Amino acid sequence: MAKEQLQVLNALDIARTQWYHFTAIVIAGMGFFTDAYDLFCVSLVTKLLGRIYYQVEGASKPGSLPPNVAAAVNGVAFVGTLSGQLFFGWLGDKMGRKRVYGLTLLIMVFCSMASGLSFGRTPKGTMATLCFFRFWLGFGIGGDYPLSATIMSEYANKRTRGAFIAAVFAMQGFGILGGGIVALIVSSAFDREFSSPPYSVVGAASTVPQADYVWRIILMVGAIPAALTYYWRMKMPETARYTALVAKNAKQAASDMSKVLQVEIPAEELKVEQLATDKSNNFGLFSMEFVRRHGVHLLGTTSTWFLLDIAFYSQNLFQKDIFINFLGMLFTFCVPEPNGKSLEELSGETEEQRDPPPTTLMA
Repeated sequence: MAKEQLQVLNALDIARTQWYHFTAIVIAGMGFFTDAYDLFCVSLVTKLLGRIYYQVEGASKPGSLPPNVAAAVNGVAFVGTLSGQLFFGWLGDKMGRKRVYGLTLLIMVFCSMASGLSFGRTPKGTMATLCFFRFWLGFGIGGDYPLSATIMSEYANKRTRGAFIAAVFAMQGFGILGGGIVALIVSSAFDREFSSPPYSVVGAASTVPQADYVWRIILMVGAIPAALTYYWRMKMPETARYTALVAKNAKQAASDMSKVLQVEIPAEELKVEQLATDKSNNFGLFSMEFVRRHGVHLLGTTSTWFLLDIAFYSQNLFQKDIFINFLGMLFTFCVPEPNGKSLEELSGETEEQRDPPPTTLMA
C-alpha cells in the first residue's frame, strides 16, 4: 500500500511543522472552545432561571427550576449534539469538510443568539423556547465537534498529529473556563449597577428585573468566538485527503496543498483513478472488510470515550451541585471570595445558599 500513496498525501505526512499547522490548530481549536462554552455555560445560569421564572410568592427560599425543567434545559443540547454528529458526519463525507464546517458554524452563531432571546408569555413558554434553540445549538455543535478533529487530523503530519489533535481538544477546557469567567464578569457588573438586599430580608424583591438580562448575555456571548472564526474557516482549502480520495479531484488537491506547503506537487490524476477502481479500497461502513480492518480500533475508541464522557459531561453540567459538598467548602476556606456577587447572590440568594466560587476553577 505504501507505493500507492499519493505524493500530495505523502507531502502532508512528512511536512515540517509550519505556520499553517498552527493556523489550523487555532481555527479548529476555537470550534472546540465554542462547543464547550455553549454546552456548559447553561449550567451556570440554571439557578438564576429558577429565581426569575419559578419564584413562589411568600416562600421561605428562592425559586428553583422543577427537576424535569432543569434536566431539559441542561440536557436538550446533548440530544441535538448526538443528532448533529450523525447527520453532519454523513454530510461531511458527501459534501466535503469545509462546506459543512461553515454551515455548522452559522447554526451555532444563530442559535446562541436565539437562546439568549428566548421568549414566552409564561415561564413554561420561555423555557420551551430556550430548549428549542438549545436543541438546534447542540445540533450545530454535533457537526462542529467531529469535523474540527477530522480537519486537524487530515491537515497534520504524521510526527505531530497526536500532539496537534490534543491541542485542539485542550481548547474545551478553556471554553469551560471562559464560561465561568464571563458569568463572573457579567454578574459582578450587574450587581454594581443593580444591587439589592438579600432574599432573607426582602424576599422575592431581591431578584431585580435586570437579572433577566444576565443569563441572556451569558448565553449570547457564545456566538462571538464562533463568528470571529467564520472568515478563516472559509479561507481554509478543503483537506487534500477528502479532495483526492473522496472527491477524486487530484488536480485540485495538488493545487491546494502546493499553496499551503509552498512546494510543487504533481496532480497524479491517473493514480487517483487507479485507487478509485481498486476493489480493496471500496467497502462500506457496515461491511465485514471494515470490521476486519478497523472494527477493534473503533470499538476500543468509542467505548472508552463513552465512559469518559459520562464522568466529564455530568461533572461539568452539575458541578454546582457536586462541589457544594465537602470539597466545595474546603475550597471556600482556601480561596478568597470575590468582591462581586455570584449569579445566585444577584438573584437574591443568601450567603448560606451560595455555590462555592471555586467551581469555575475546578472546571
